[in-house]
Amino acid sequence: MERDTAAVAARLAAARSVTVLSGAGISTDSGIPDFRGPKGTWTLDPQAQRLATLSHYRDDPEVRLESWRRRLENPAWTARPNAGHRALVELERSGRLNALLTQNIDELHQRAGSDPALVIELHGTVYGTECLGCDARGRMADALERVRAGEQDPPCLECGGILKSATISFGQALEVTVLERARHAAETADVLLAVGSSLTVHPAAGLVGLAAQAGADVVIVNAEPTPYDRLAWAVLREPLSEVLPDLVATG
Repeated sequence: MERDTAAVAARLAAARSVTVLSGAGISTDSGIPDFRGPKGTWTLDPQAQRLATLSHYRDDPEVRLESWRRRLENPAWTARPNAGHRALVELERSGRLNALLTQNIDELHQRAGSDPALVIELHGTVYGTECLGCDARGRMADALERVRAGEQDPPCLECGGILKSATISFGQALEVTVLERARHAAETADVLLAVGSSLTVHPAAGLVGLAAQAGADVVIVNAEPTPYDRLAWAVLREPLSEVLPDLVATG
């Protein structure tokens, strides 16, 4: 595990198939706070986690009202991809990227130039809406226009049910097909590169263990220790927007 940036870059350059797992840490340099870091959303505002819990959102109108108020000012609307996102695009262009599994809901990977066909959004996207009653899907931009026009808690236009963002909340299962694709990508990689994730949220975090069991070299790049560091071939603590371009530069 005592390996430096140069050693990890050499391993990535020699890899045939790299699967990336990205977490909130890759987007902090784009102005989107993470969740559990020192300046994370839930660290500074523990009540924010209540807004991300399905049962509270479904059963408490006040939680929904606050959620819609916060959606109007979501930092994702003005965020731009950073050097870390762009480095993963370069990894893709080298022909070695198997899949980009992301826990993020901000679509910054796609906006940086990552092929949407390779991006597997484990936790959905903030740019869409879904109805908890009839599963109808829509655009978040349309729902927010309704909020700005005076609908504090806009219902589904199809059935009148509760609308939420098309993201996975606590207490909500991941889509089966999405999880199956992610597991396959983890098990078929010879390197799994986990970047900016605390690796504490399952089942996403468990993909690291699956990759290791299948024989992949696991590389973890994260500011803080994770529960999977012990399985890693290498662990790096450098800032992602600085180290990721170096890791893919030799590709």
